[in-house]
Amino acid sequence: MAVIISIANQKGGVGKTTTAVNLATAFAAIGKRVLLMDLDPQSNATTGLGIYSRTLCTSYDLLIKKKTLSEAIIQTRIPGLSLIPANLNLAGAEIELVQVSEREKILHYTLEPYEEIFDYVIIDSPPSMGILSLNALVAADGVLIPLQCEYYALEGLSYLLSSINRIQTIYNPRLKLFGIILTMFDKRNALCLSVMNDVKAHMSGFVFDTIIPRNIKISEAPSYGKPVLIHDVKSVGSCAYMSLAREFLVKERSGIWNKS
Repeated sequence: MAVIISIANQKGGVGKTTTAVNLATAFAAIGKRVLLMDLDPQSNATTGLGIYSRTLCTSYDLLIKKKTLSEAIIQTRIPGLSLIPANLNLAGAEIELVQVSEREKILHYTLEPYEEIFDYVIIDSPPSMGILSLNALVAADGVLIPLQCEYYALEGLSYLLSSINRIQTIYNPRLKLFGIILTMFDKRNALCLSVMNDVKAHMSGFVFDTIIPRNIKISEAPSYGKPVLIHDVKSVGSCAYMSLAREFLVKERSGIWNKS
């Protein structure tokens, strides 16, 4: 049975898509069957894997045209990693779904028949709390929150956690907070260190030990249409995402999320 992970943060530019792409790649690298779903109209997860989806079946078609997952799945050049691409059509989905019954559960119903095929489904959500992000959270078993180590990112964390709590109560009682991933970390920056300490103090037990550093190889990899693990496997960024994948697996095996 697949573990469905929503990568969520209503603030843009915090490393959400980078985390989705590279965590998915790291899971595939250790032999897991992984589906990455791009649910962001900017489609950066799609282009970050070197795929351009103008003529392809996309996540928009799943939500609006009721296409099946098998019609939209693309096998990437990374063994074990499949993709549901996105394109700008998704930007209109918020409006097109307004009158649809149980619109917040469409993705859940779409994924349900295919959960035995994959070990992990990773959903890259848009930087907003609209119907697309709601679908991702209703379909998910848990949420990973990439958090940039800066003041404004920390300011929005309480709002995001409140949204997750409401979704747990109203739509998806099985939804867990898998954890917070500190991203774009610069140990030379006093603000980064302050934010890290504040988050660990207030969210004890929910912050991953692995910290994703600010790293040029992570930044430049999307321009080559590759995850950083493929672009430069020995880089600090690659090592960080492999470490994150291993830490996630250790937490999963420990059953920590079943206790919360």
